[in-house]
Amino acid sequence: MNRKILFIVTAALLALVLGACAQAAPSAGPAGVTTDLGGREIRIAVENAYPPFNSIDPDTGEGIGWDYDVWREICERLNCTPVFVEAAWDGLFEAMAAGEYDVAADGITLKLERAKKVDFSDPYMNIGQVILVRADETDISDKDSLISLTEKKIGVQIGTTNEAVALDLVGADRVSSFDTFDLPVEALKSGDVDAVIIDMPSAVGFMEANPGKLKIAGPPITSGELLAFVFPPLSDLIAPVNWAMQQMFADGTLDELCMKWTANVCDAAAAE
Repeated sequence: MNRKILFIVTAALLALVLGACAQAAPSAGPAGVTTDLGGREIRIAVENAYPPFNSIDPDTGEGIGWDYDVWREICERLNCTPVFVEAAWDGLFEAMAAGEYDVAADGITLKLERAKKVDFSDPYMNIGQVILVRADETDISDKDSLISLTEKKIGVQIGTTNEAVALDLVGADRVSSFDTFDLPVEALKSGDVDAVIIDMPSAVGFMEANPGKLKIAGPPITSGELLAFVFPPLSDLIAPVNWAMQQMFADGTLDELCMKWTANVCDAAAAE
């Protein structure tokens, strides 16, 4: 596997995530795919609380992260204008199904039940979930110890695959769910919870943002979760965006951005 980025093009997956063929637009590329959007504005939903994918730089007040860099590059290749809009995770899929945004970029796992409501791009990254704890934690060392220590509380973001894994591991009585992605980590730092189940890239992002305060306990507790962009059903942007990502995979751009924003994750993948 090349640095945790997994690009899959199969007939079954395309049937699941593409929805409809691209509609007419200013120019057409290979196989009728639109590759020039004529400067069209693309409204991109981001939570701005999910480093390293998206967050607010405390020094500048500007949005930064993998999502920002990738979408600026996609729009450079497709002649579109990225407009980043801060959006809450709660209700995001309903908002996407209603067409409130053109695309959601928030490290979203491609799940069948979600694909019944919205459409997905081709996957851009393959990740696992990990247990994030305070740096001085000595009791929680892996999944088994977390399960056995029944007094330990777990923090997660509501409505995520992280929440689903936590509930499956220890049950609802030990899980505290929060509205935004950063709140479980804040609860961990303050001692309100003892662990956070979180995607590996974001665990690394929060560790880098809080040097010496957090660590990962044990190996990943899940694997093979595909991240993809989310679109309203039958969006005419899916095929052009997939085409742009194909070019970015081929010329190494996505690999470079992976190393820029999730270097530790990419290094670990390269060693597998």
